Amino acid sequence: MNPLEYKEFYDRVGKINGWNFSNVKCVAEGTRWDLYREVTKTCKKSDIILDIGTGGGEAILSIAESALLLVGIDQSAGMIETAITNSVKSGIPNVRFLKMEAELLDFPADFFNVVSCRHSEFFAKEVARVLVKGGTFLTQQVSENDKSNIKEAFGRGQALGTKAGTLKHQYVTKLSEAGFSDIQAFEFNVIEYYQTAEDLIFLLKHTPIIPNFGQTEVDFQILQQFIKENQSEKGIRTNSERFIITAKL
Repeated sequence: MNPLEYKEFYDRVGKINGWNFSNVKCVAEGTRWDLYREVTKTCKKSDIILDIGTGGGEAILSIAESALLLVGIDQSAGMIETAITNSVKSGIPNVRFLKMEAELLDFPADFFNVVSCRHSEFFAKEVARVLVKGGTFLTQQVSENDKSNIKEAFGRGQALGTKAGTLKHQYVTKLSEAGFSDIQAFEFNVIEYYQTAEDLIFLLKHTPIIPNFGQTEVDFQILQQFIKENQSEKGIRTNSERFIITAKL
């Protein structure tokens, strides 16, 4: 997808579903790093947190008790609409959601104690500007080899053909240039077993793993063959590969 196509896709998913995959039945084997659990370990009750690319707001609503104020931003009006609906339903008073581009954060300098970002683009200089001195930035991103067997089966996919570690290196470099120190980066790769074809189809229709998935009958023929080749007693096998970066300002 080009950037415009991705924005349109992301906005459409946001209105329908937010970034909520809790109903997808999937079993994972291996150590999975939880970004927002790490955020709660980092922050204090008196802290103000910014979450970039917050989606439907599910994650920061779940950790609202950990900080004084949590602000979630997203470029998608559809995602923010869902996030606000989720917030109203929750009755949680200390979380706010705003439509905003990560490239231009409309906040004062030195405002947030912690900034988080999961599976979304961020701009290191803007993060550094709004983060207090001594503040912490944490991000979790999708690695190039994520869902590798699915992308190979379809012959297309997110970051297919890009050298592993490319995005991680780019972000580490940008953070260093923006004045961050104590930059730590590591990866994890877990095996996933999707319990039914419907669970896998939901994932592919609501993420950019396979661009424009399902728009032609051929996609479902490929998927049927993929399931046949990767079906086991545990489910339909693939992988989830992520990289994590933490940095201090």
